[in-house]
Amino acid sequence: MPDLELPAYFSYYKSPVKMVSTPDGGLVAWRLSIDTGGWEPATDLVDEILFAVGGEISVLTADQFVQRTEYRRGRYLRGEGPVFALYETVKAIADAADAERRRLTIEEAALIKGIHRRTFVMFEEQLQQAGDPGADPTIATAAS
Repeated sequence: MPDLELPAYFSYYKSPVKMVSTPDGGLVAWRLSIDTGGWEPATDLVDEILFAVGGEISVLTADQFVQRTEYRRGRYLRGEGPVFALYETVKAIADAADAERRRLTIEEAALIKGIHRRTFVMFEEQLQQAGDPGADPTIATAAS
């Protein structure tokens, strides 16, 4: 296995995947579920990801991982509460730019990035409280 510094973040066919160390020195991988927004075990993908990086598999920074995760949660999940209100805010900003047939402004992009960092922490904290073993709100802190 190639040298791998953990935690490590990847995009696997557009799905965020994180690999983290276990207390016994091993490795576990988690893949975002677009059905729940939580984390599904993905350790069976480790070899494929590590040995096939390229094409539909790429390495992400912690910040890219947070942004990709929140983009997908905001796009595929529906619900109520503060997290979903912030997802709607992001959608409204993006929709306005689309309607005007323009790219996001620097300010809009920065606002979305900040909202995503915030929603990541909020969502991950909710997952932790619900017992999701893959949840880790501290990734957003490492990403800033």
